Amino acid sequence: MTDQLFAELAPVVAETGLELVDVEIKPGALLVFVDQAGGVDLEGLTRANRMLSSYLDQHDPLPGPYALEVSSPGIERALRTPDHFTRAIGTTVSVKTRPQVPGPRRLVGVLVAADDGGFVVEVEDAPDAVRLGYGDVDKVRTVFRWGPQHPESGPGGARSRAPASPKKRQRKQVTTP
Repeated sequence: MTDQLFAELAPVVAETGLELVDVEIKPGALLVFVDQAGGVDLEGLTRANRMLSSYLDQHDPLPGPYALEVSSPGIERALRTPDHFTRAIGTTVSVKTRPQVPGPRRLVGVLVAADDGGFVVEVEDAPDAVRLGYGDVDKVRTVFRWGPQHPESGPGGARSRAPASPKKRQRKQVTTP
């Protein structure tokens, strides 16, 4: 259902000068994520909301009442189209494969290549890169990592610090009248 809705809403969003990044259907809500080069601003979100609202009122593709929410995809974003994958090369991604695909269902690694047929991920702690077709995956999202990544760093990229000096600091006590 979301793939069909994505295909249906992409040209509507394109009319606003934005790109449709993802569509999610949740109970009582339709979430639409849009973007543009340099990031989307409030005016762009407002334009997209109005165009989508008008389109959805006319075509009513979802049964029952729901709220329309239009926003930017944020730092961690879904990758759906070959163009999304190409722009994300060099980024860490989380991949959830379909059940029939051999191997682990969840992979995390760096996206190293993408073309019209699929993409390649260098998986953490794996000897070989993994090539997947776009039809082999349920969901792929970029993963944001805090701080610089260093080989000697621990989780989150934070370096361990040298032990603090044994010299004690004097504390100044402040009293208020």
